[in-house]
Amino acid sequence: MNKIEELSELFKALSDPTRLKIIDLLNKSTTMLCVNAITNKLGVTQSAVSQHLRILRQAGVVISERRGYFIHYAINKKTFDKISALVDVVRENN
Repeated sequence: MNKIEELSELFKALSDPTRLKIIDLLNKSTTMLCVNAITNKLGVTQSAVSQHLRILRQAGVVISERRGYFIHYAINKKTFDKISALVDVVRENN
């Protein structure tokens, strides 16, 4: 996959307003958050949050960690560094 295709896939994962709200919430949090915490703060159903997190996790935007029965999520800062670098590549090519 070339850099343009990779950037396109990341932007697809970021293209939903609810996913952007989840990212914003995780970015502002000082700790990892579980689905229930995200659900309560955003007022979105648990199943919807789970589906959005699945897409974000597959795209590498968030990382997850199992803690007992719950999975906690955080921003994958490496991916956002990669997005920044990919945007720079696109900018340089234009």
